[in-house]
Amino acid sequence: MYKYKLFLYSLLLVCLTTACSRLKTITVAPPADMPGSFTGKTDTANVASLPISSFFSDSYLIKLIDTAFNANPDILSALQRIEVANANLRYNRISILPAVTLNANAGLEKYGDYTMNGVGNYDTNLSPNINGDQRIPNPTPDYFLGFRSAWEVDLWGKLRNRKKAAFNRFLASQSGYKMVATSLTAQIATAYYTLLALDNELRVIRKNLELQNNALEIIKVQKLGGRATELAVQQFLAQLKRTKGLEYQVLQQITETENQLNFLTGKYPKAISRDTSINTLKLPSVLTAGIPSQLLLNRPDIQEAEFELRAMNADIKAVHAAFFPSLTLSPYVGFNAFSSSLLFNSGSLAYGLLGGVAAPIFSRNLIKADYERTVAQGKQALYGYQKTVLTSYQEVLNSMKSIENYSQAYSQKQQEVQALNNAVAVANDLYLVGRANYLEVITAQRNVLDAELELANTKKSIFIGAINLYRSVGGGWKH
Repeated sequence: MYKYKLFLYSLLLVCLTTACSRLKTITVAPPADMPGSFTGKTDTANVASLPISSFFSDSYLIKLIDTAFNANPDILSALQRIEVANANLRYNRISILPAVTLNANAGLEKYGDYTMNGVGNYDTNLSPNINGDQRIPNPTPDYFLGFRSAWEVDLWGKLRNRKKAAFNRFLASQSGYKMVATSLTAQIATAYYTLLALDNELRVIRKNLELQNNALEIIKVQKLGGRATELAVQQFLAQLKRTKGLEYQVLQQITETENQLNFLTGKYPKAISRDTSINTLKLPSVLTAGIPSQLLLNRPDIQEAEFELRAMNADIKAVHAAFFPSLTLSPYVGFNAFSSSLLFNSGSLAYGLLGGVAAPIFSRNLIKADYERTVAQGKQALYGYQKTVLTSYQEVLNSMKSIENYSQAYSQKQQEVQALNNAVAVANDLYLVGRANYLEVITAQRNVLDAELELANTKKSIFIGAINLYRSVGGGWKH
């Protein structure tokens, strides 16, 4: 009893002499003074809850996204990161349990005459209390077959916190996969709508090429009749060539955009199927962003940052526990003998238990440096988490304003295109009766071409704003 108390007092003394300063954990908290909503009122709907098939109405686009989810290298890598985190979690779960190994050992020792074993075994062999099987040979074989175990008793929660850190990193890897999926959906949708806008630009350019070519033929006829000059012919020809150059530029952009979509879907270059005009596509009916609390729940990169922050807190606690003594138990049971013929004799059964307490003394500064490094990494994770929340809020607000402002701009641009088309018709009529010169006709044609191209780009910007809103609130990973 006295020895037991002495052991406990010694253990307590070691704990007191090796303990460190107060534990410093990191509080998981978003930036202060976050607004209550994005629009000044509480929105009831949330675009993040919409699955991909509900948000996008184009079946060709949905098929591209589905293909990418099965073949895109980034998606496949994100899935493997989940597997890595899951394996690490299983490893840390098992590390709490005792490690049991099956051992089969054989050895041989030659002891000297003037050693403790030599003198002791000499006397033992002369004793009348032993039989022939118990006489110790020299050299002495040593055979062991049985089970050995090593178990660190988790007195201070070091192993439990390591498991907790691994669990949170596993959850973070799942959120990371969702973020990759969300970003991939946004990239594919942006490229797809860009492709539709380029198709529309190509149609506009080719329509204008036809009109400009007709105008060139008319001006050539008028030159033959003495009503126009070679200067006018060259001006109309230059405009035609300029538009022809725009056609080739758009064709190259279409090629690059198709190749980008093939890359994102894990395919080699081929034509992208699409037959929907961007001018006839409708935006999703639900485009409200939801309140910031919904944003914190839905956006994968915020979830990932929060799980990583919780993992860092568990790391801090695990490192802090290293300041305290560790208790290790090493039991064994098996057959042990110095003769192979006697190994499985009932008298060869052996078992034992070894317990040891190890406390850091000279390595305390190393543990302290590791602890301070882990605390600093935890603070860094906190600032990264808060930055992610701020960035998310900014992206949502920008996307909402983008949809609103570009929708207004599109309405105005439609009216501008209509007015410019009327101007072209009027300019042609006035030119034929001699009340307008050819430069006014060329200018009117060029203006309507530019306005129609801007109209297509404005419609594309509306859809890109909707895509960015969908991504920025955490949508785009649900099928």
